[in-house]
This record gives sequence, structure tokens and C-alpha cells, in this order.
Amino acid sequence: MGRGRRPILMGLALVMVLGIAVYLRLWTIDYRISSTESELIRRQFDLANKEAMDESAEWRHRYDEEVDRAAKCFKELIEMKESLKTKEVDAETTLNKKMEMLQKENMDLLERVESTKQELEAEKLKCSMRQI
Repeated sequence: MGRGRRPILMGLALVMVLGIAVYLRLWTIDYRISSTESELIRRQFDLANKEAMDESAEWRHRYDEEVDRAAKCFKELIEMKESLKTKEVDAETTLNKKMEMLQKENMDLLERVESTKQELEAEKLKCSMRQI
């Protein structure tokens, strides 16, 4: 009985050693693949991160351009409003000056009409005196 068990035990031990060797070999292959995959995943992550940063920078640049454009439009609007107010004030001043000139001219014309009426009355009086 001792002789029949010994080769079986030796065969079992050999199979166990070979099994462990195969297991270790598969484990090292899987580890190398995992290392390669992790490096690949890290590179992909770095690339995706860089692309996200570039896109973020692009959107920030667009936002800054829009802010600048809005500020420029707002500044132009304020300038136009101030210009319009200045023009209104200038127009009002000009209209007031024209009104004053027209009132003076009207007064002068009224005085001339009055003096012309007096001259006409004087001429009528002369004419009526001549006829008498």
C-alpha cells in the first residue's frame, strides 16, 4: 500500500506545483496587462483633462469677449444718451435765442407799424386840411 500511494502523492504534488506555476504565470500576465491598461487609462484621462481645460479656456475666452462687447455697447449707449442730452440742451438754447430774436424783431415791427400808423394819420390829417 505504501508503494501505490507514493507515486500518486508525487503526481499530486507535481500537479500542484504545476498548477501554482500556471497560476503565477497567469497572474503576472494579468498584472502586466493591468499595468499597461492603467497607463493607457491614465493617458486617456490626461488627454480628456487637457481637452476639458482647452474647452473651458475657449468658453472663458468667449465669455470675456461677450463681456467686452457688452461693456462697449453700454459705453456707446451712455455716450449717445449724453450726446442726445447735449444736443437737446443746445437745441433748447438755440431755440431760446431764436425766440428772443423773434420777440425783439416783433417789438421792432410793432413799433414801426405804430409809427407808420401815426404817419398815415398825419398824412390823412394833412390831406383833409388841404381839402378844407
